[in-house]
Amino acid sequence: MTLPRLLTGLRADRPLSLHEHHQVHGAAPPATAALIDAVEQSGLRGRGGASFPAGRKLRSVAGRRGPRVVLVNGAEGEPMSAKDRVLMQIAPHLVLDGAIAAADAVGARSIVVAVPLDDRRALSAMRGAVAERRRRGIRIVQVPVTHLAGEETALVNHLGGGRCVPTSGPRPFERGVRGRPTLVHNPETLAHVALIHRHGPQWFREIGPADHPGSALITVSGAVRRGGVREISCGLPLTAVLDDAELFEPLRAVLVGGFHGVWVPDDAVDRVTLDDAALRRFGGGLGAGVIVALGESACPVTELERVVGWLAAQSAGQCGPCSNGLPALAGLVSAMAGGQAPADAHQRLERWSRDVAGRGACSLPDGAVRFLRSGAEVFAPEIADHVAQGPCPACHRLPTLNVSREPAGGRRAA
Repeated sequence: MTLPRLLTGLRADRPLSLHEHHQVHGAAPPATAALIDAVEQSGLRGRGGASFPAGRKLRSVAGRRGPRVVLVNGAEGEPMSAKDRVLMQIAPHLVLDGAIAAADAVGARSIVVAVPLDDRRALSAMRGAVAERRRRGIRIVQVPVTHLAGEETALVNHLGGGRCVPTSGPRPFERGVRGRPTLVHNPETLAHVALIHRHGPQWFREIGPADHPGSALITVSGAVRRGGVREISCGLPLTAVLDDAELFEPLRAVLVGGFHGVWVPDDAVDRVTLDDAALRRFGGGLGAGVIVALGESACPVTELERVVGWLAAQSAGQCGPCSNGLPALAGLVSAMAGGQAPADAHQRLERWSRDVAGRGACSLPDGAVRFLRSGAEVFAPEIADHVAQGPCPACHRLPTLNVSREPAGGRRAA
């Protein structure tokens, strides 16, 4: 089957009804525990950032005792990503198909769908889809619009009445929503599960490389004319995405993976394919499927300053590397951008990054350090110019890396 898969038959202006959804995909048969084997054989990895094997998560919850829960994590805490929101807005029944199939496979009777508090369109679409199903045990909840809301333990903690911050206790598959073993997947991962349930693991593997099979949703923005959400085959050359999105100016670099991702310099773009194995050479992975083209008219130093400052402000304040280390790094980058950095600024950045990495209570400090280190390497000449001469003329342009949660390229499904 060719692309699109997840986005086939969709309308941009409204969600598909259950009848229309069945016309596109057919009605899903009841799922059994055999679905776990199928997902494992498919090689599907979570499409939320960590790229964890989806089948392994299913099996870990199925092996627990007592009532179980499926949690659809639609929080999408990455500001530059819109893929999960788009799926909930226009393909809610495909998301529910995956959640229901996963629930039947692991023996869960309860499904919780988490929708960002600011996304009324997704909330309306998911509520309408649940009403059409008339299936008991599905609950829609609204969750805070923060970076940490997408972290599974933070989300579980919030649903239990606590703060939306990560916890160091049992993982959700051990003790999650209401203390029950909980399967947490994002909407895209569950939409893939729905299609694997219909078509089988070999169908899923018909596209993409063997070690990163299937398709993926990406959000493209930045110096492009045709931004938005689109579906690609994993392993697609990065240049193919940029050509399709139509660059309107020469590149400085491309950010892959979002605010926890890495920068690909312009002279390496034509050697990159969009799969984890290829992106590991740059220290990252496909992550949440964010692709941002940074054009030559943008100032990369102020982009780094803005994002690292925002990430520092997202800290839960629960551990030193995050509550102390990230603000210190943000302040240092700000001083570098403004030409007020101390003489040993580069040494401090590397030393403080080492102190922060691998020591936080969640992935926030690690992701911030990965983003910053990558940027410091790729944009070393620009940083040196700012340290020596202060702000450049491009510093005051509109930002490319938008921290307002509205991707610069829009949320259009292409």
